[in-house]
Amino acid sequence: MYDTTLEIPEALELLRVYFQERKIYIKNMVDKSEVKINEFMDDNTFLIITDTEYAPPPSETITIYGLLDKYVEFELKVLEIRGPGYFHCECVAARKASAGRRDVRFKVDPDAVVATNFKFSKYTLELTGFTIPTGIKVILDQFHSSHTHLSDIVKVDVFKQSDAVLDEIKKTGNAVFVEDMSSTESYHPMTPDMVDLYTLYGHDLKREIKRNVERGYKSMIICPLIYLDEAERSIPFAYIQVISMKEKLGIDKLLELKDHSFKLVDRIRDANTVLLPVHQKILDISRGGLRLKITDSELKKSFLKAKGFIFDIVFKLQAPITIYGDIKYTIQDSSGNMYLGVDFAGNSSRKDEMKRYLAMVRPMEMEYKKRLMKDMKKKA
Repeated sequence: MYDTTLEIPEALELLRVYFQERKIYIKNMVDKSEVKINEFMDDNTFLIITDTEYAPPPSETITIYGLLDKYVEFELKVLEIRGPGYFHCECVAARKASAGRRDVRFKVDPDAVVATNFKFSKYTLELTGFTIPTGIKVILDQFHSSHTHLSDIVKVDVFKQSDAVLDEIKKTGNAVFVEDMSSTESYHPMTPDMVDLYTLYGHDLKREIKRNVERGYKSMIICPLIYLDEAERSIPFAYIQVISMKEKLGIDKLLELKDHSFKLVDRIRDANTVLLPVHQKILDISRGGLRLKITDSELKKSFLKAKGFIFDIVFKLQAPITIYGDIKYTIQDSSGNMYLGVDFAGNSSRKDEMKRYLAMVRPMEMEYKKRLMKDMKKKA
């Protein structure tokens, strides 16, 4: 969110000119803690006042934020504690958001909506990685042991570096199908979702054909194993390869191998997914995110390791809406409760679910704005 770095003189000018009267808050607090700038010193340090119960973190750095046309965030180093909630500070860094908040966030009735069915991956598979967790490797080995009958040579493995064909499969997610390894024509792709070995080998194709014939290879198929993570990114991480030395393999064999690859990935996903069906409280909500209060001990452990997760939002008398959430921040209060900021920015692949979600939230947002306008008129 904050991607524009401000120079310290510019940050100090904003604090002096704009934030003497505007509200500023301490970041990542359970309840909003307002900050007021009490006095500027000649050496560009200043005194701030906040809640008397507030204690700076061990780093002795307080992060505060405020809203102009966009959100601005300031990092303050505590030089001296003058008293309860009274600090002598120096601005050491500042950032400005690239865009304003997308939508209005408002509190919700705990009985009206709840979060549940939290799903996490035990292990994370990386697009750039060439190793996998032991638990997933065991499943690949088990599949290999029980499927050696698929052809004369069967290999199930993760992608390795320095192999041009495997690199291309990993990069594109496409399969390899060579019906006749002695024929130049068979190295051309039959469909757009196949690797073009004819172009990939280039001038080395004749030498590759000769080597395959000498080895007694007749046909070859390689199918990638493509894992879909919580954010629905496609991650090709391993492959199934079959080579026939007795007969030519047809399209039916390719389809069979693809079916095996889908089932194997499903098995890996099931083994790699933790489901926690507990209900947790939604504190406030918006079109683009929400804030959760987490009291379940197992959930707390999972959130500390996760970058994102899948969960259900259940509005009263409505079917669950399944959403992927990016974790923006986690904080804990003195009672051990965890508070989570969750963003829905990565849900473009869940358009139908997001439509249902927005259909529920928009009327609630309009009602909140109406109440806000009434309150403002009363105060005027």
